[in-house]
Amino acid sequence: MEERPRNLKAMLAAAKDASELMVDLAYASLYFGDHDMAEEVTGLEEDLSGLVHDMRAICVVAARSPRDADAMASVLQVIGAIERMGNAAVDISRIVTRRLGIPRALVADLSAAEEVSHRVAVREGSHIAHRPLSALELPTRAGMRVVAIRRGRSWNTDVDGDEVLVPGDVLFLQGAREGIAVLRSLTNAPEWEPPQPEGTVTELDRAIDILVEMKNISEVAVGLAYSALVLRDRGLATEVNHLEDRLDQMRERLESWVLRAAADHPDPSPLRGLLHLSRAAEEIGDAAQQMVWLIEKGEEVHPVLALALGDADEVVVRVPVAPGSAADGASLGALRLETETGFFVLAIRRGGRYFYRPRPDVVLRPEDELIATGPDEGHTLLAERCGFRLVEDDETGEDELVPSGAPA
Repeated sequence: MEERPRNLKAMLAAAKDASELMVDLAYASLYFGDHDMAEEVTGLEEDLSGLVHDMRAICVVAARSPRDADAMASVLQVIGAIERMGNAAVDISRIVTRRLGIPRALVADLSAAEEVSHRVAVREGSHIAHRPLSALELPTRAGMRVVAIRRGRSWNTDVDGDEVLVPGDVLFLQGAREGIAVLRSLTNAPEWEPPQPEGTVTELDRAIDILVEMKNISEVAVGLAYSALVLRDRGLATEVNHLEDRLDQMRERLESWVLRAAADHPDPSPLRGLLHLSRAAEEIGDAAQQMVWLIEKGEEVHPVLALALGDADEVVVRVPVAPGSAADGASLGALRLETETGFFVLAIRRGGRYFYRPRPDVVLRPEDELIATGPDEGHTLLAERCGFRLVEDDETGEDELVPSGAPA
């Protein structure tokens, strides 16, 4: 990470990005068995700890009255939650650095998670060689984002759009598994076959299925938590609490399956990694719940939080479905929003209820509201598919949704 930002808004955005990057890299190190990548997570923890310390100091100095203290308490609450996410990421990476052991079947199952890790080398003559990342628009073309680049023995985890890719670079990406084929085509890489599980279903397989589901749920919980903060939405806060309860229950089930599986293994010590990973996934869910406590209890939320989260690498948006739009009557699977816009739909609000983690076969209706997270550059594309244009408000400078048929 480069020199730390100097104001609270920029620090919060940087801390959010850093904690999410750490989680992405930690799971990727697990998937690829990459010790160096796991060590990078520890290095990022030092940067995040420095940011957390500086932000807390700013909050203390800024609280000059009881009213200021109440407002800053909400910021401190979120800072603490972000720190917990970073610590959980380090716990995941330690499964690799301390060689706690992970069954091969887990690697196969992680390739079918909702967001997957992938790595690919930049080849001479490929579409991406000698071009800046911003020109490739990978989040909107492939639904995948570059989280780190390895060049020789050095790592770059503070990747920006000006980074020019050179042959020999190894890109580590996170995103929709459907985008892997597009990505490998752009890099002239051979067709990729994910690892496959072997044998019949056992107690260990059931434990691994639960663990992959815990990964999915914990990541959705974090996305919904940030959404609740930005949108000041109690309904989303309630959904986060439900997800955290599910994570608690799933961890108990996983522990039971792992203990049963240990009876069939002469050396059960490699199963420790599963228990370690379940604790980390639960901790990420707990951090999400810590964030939404503010919304749930109706506490004052400092405006800097919404501003900072809007400036992060991935933004949270709420977009309704307009009648007659491309989204009206289409299934999520047919729209291919992740690969076409780079946005992942966290939830759909329909008739006052939220449906989180909607399946691809869900058909959208007029007046549905999509709660989605993704790169800011994909917001315009998402709005267009839902029948809107993004127009900048002259007074506030913020983007507003205007029906596509309205005059410019």
